[in-house]
Amino acid sequence: MSPSPNGAYGPVLDGLPRVLRPTVADYLDLHRHPELSGAEERTAARHAERLRDAGLEVTTGVGGHGVVGVLRNGPGPVVLLRAELDALPVREATGLPYASEAVAPDAEGRPVPVMHACGHDLHLACLGGTAALLAGTTGHWSGTLVTVGQPAEETLGGARAMLEDGLYTRFPVPDVVLAQHTAPLPAGMVAHAHGPVLAGSRLLEVVVHGSGGHAASPHLAVDPVVAAAAIVLRLQTVVSRETSPAEQVVLTVGSLHAGTRGNVVPASATLEVSVRAFGDEALGRVTAAVRRIVTAECAASGCPRDPSVRVLARSQPTLADPGTVAAVRRAHEETLGAGRVAVWPASTATEDFPLYGPAGAALHGAGEVRTAYWMLGCVGPEQWARTPGAGAAAKMAALPPNHSPAFRPDPRLSVPAGVTALTAAALTQLTGPAR
Repeated sequence: MSPSPNGAYGPVLDGLPRVLRPTVADYLDLHRHPELSGAEERTAARHAERLRDAGLEVTTGVGGHGVVGVLRNGPGPVVLLRAELDALPVREATGLPYASEAVAPDAEGRPVPVMHACGHDLHLACLGGTAALLAGTTGHWSGTLVTVGQPAEETLGGARAMLEDGLYTRFPVPDVVLAQHTAPLPAGMVAHAHGPVLAGSRLLEVVVHGSGGHAASPHLAVDPVVAAAAIVLRLQTVVSRETSPAEQVVLTVGSLHAGTRGNVVPASATLEVSVRAFGDEALGRVTAAVRRIVTAECAASGCPRDPSVRVLARSQPTLADPGTVAAVRRAHEETLGAGRVAVWPASTATEDFPLYGPAGAALHGAGEVRTAYWMLGCVGPEQWARTPGAGAAAKMAALPPNHSPAFRPDPRLSVPAGVTALTAAALTQLTGPAR
C-alpha cells in the first residue's frame, strides 16, 4: 500500500472523499437560505441536524440560535472549532444558479435582501464536514471535540451572548479554539499572519438633534442634515491629520439617516461610525476624537441639544497564539502543500472571535485558552483568470471582496481545502491514536 499524500494526517484525512458530497450540498443549501444576525433559526436547525447525524451530542439555543456539538473520545485536550451562522443585508448579484433570493425584516422591521456575502455558509459547511470526518475516525485521535455554530457575528454580539449563556460552564472548557475565514485568495490556499490577524473596532451611533421645520423657512429651524454633513467631512481629518502615517487606523461613516421628505427639515439625524485599529490606545483615542468633533460641530450649528454618542458594538484585535499558529501552519504545509500556505498581512476587518481566548477572560474566566485563526482562499480558477491584474496583489484588489454583492466562493475547491485545513488544525491539538 502506498503512503498517504496527507502524511501523518492520512489516517483521518484519507476519509475526506466520503464527507465532501454532503458538505458541498450543505454549503449550497446554506447559501440559498441565508438568515440575518439573530434570526438564524433555519440555519441553526440544519447545522444541528448534521452534527447529530455525525454522532455528536448537540445543544441548541445557546446565546440565541447558537449550536454546540460535543464529541468525547477519551483522555486528551479539549479542542473547540468555531464557525458562524449569520448572513448580511445584501442583495446577491453573482448570477449563480444557487444564488440567494431571500428577503427578511431587518431590526426595524423593514424588508431587506439577505446574502451570505462573507463566507459564513462556507465556514459552517466545513465545520460540519470536519465534525463528520473526525467522528468517523475516532480510532486515530483522542480528546474532546467541541463545535460552535455562532449566531450574530456580523453584529459582534454572538460570541459574548454564547459565553454569557454558559459556553465555558455548561460545556467542556477548551484548551484551544480554532477558526478560519474566507478571503479573496485562490481557492485551495490558506494564509497565516505573523502578529495581528484582524483589527479591533468600535461601532458608534451618533444622534444629532436639530429643530424641525418647513423647507421654505430654514432660518426658523436648525438643520441636523447640515450639521451631520459637516461632521462627516470633519471626521476625515482624524486619520489624515491626527493619526501617525505609521499607524493603521480606519474611520468610516457607513450610515447616515435623516428626514422623510424633501420639503421638511427633520428634527434629528443619525450616523453610524466605524473605528478600526490594532490597539486599545488607538481605538480609545480615535473614539474620543469622534466625540469631540461631533460635539463641536453641533455647537457650531446651534443645535438645541447636545448630541448623543454611544457604542453599539466593540471587538478586540484578533491576536493568535504564536505556538499554536506555528503548529497549524506546519500541518497546512504538510496537507495542502507549502506552496499553498501564504503570509497574511494584518487586515482592518474585525471579528468577535477574540472573546473566546484571553481577550474574553474577564467574561468567561478561562485565561489559559489559546487561539489560532487563518484565512481560507475561495476564488475559483476561472474567476481568478478573468480578473484583471498583472500579479496576485493586483488581482486581489480587483476581485469582489467580502461583503460585496458579487462575492462568490468556489465550493468545488474551497470545501475540500476548508475541511482539510480545519481537520488538520484540530489534529495538531488532539492526541492520538485513541486507546
